[in-house]
Amino acid sequence: MSYLTVEVELDHGHVVSKGAESLPEKASGLLTILDPTPLPQLRPIGLAHGQFTVPADFNAPLPDDVLRVFEGK
Repeated sequence: MSYLTVEVELDHGHVVSKGAESLPEKASGLLTILDPTPLPQLRPIGLAHGQFTVPADFNAPLPDDVLRVFEGK
């Protein structure tokens, strides 16, 4: 069995190739339709402003025991 991937579009119920590839005269397979639904509205920047504070040592090196766990030792 071999697989063929071709970019197509549907035009009034007919499958039409979008590229130079020609479609086989007869074939069977699965059709997945990619729904071009618009992305949901983005969340505004600063949504959680004032709800938490970043500690002063946020960028400090990790303790040796924690670092060893991350390194798999």
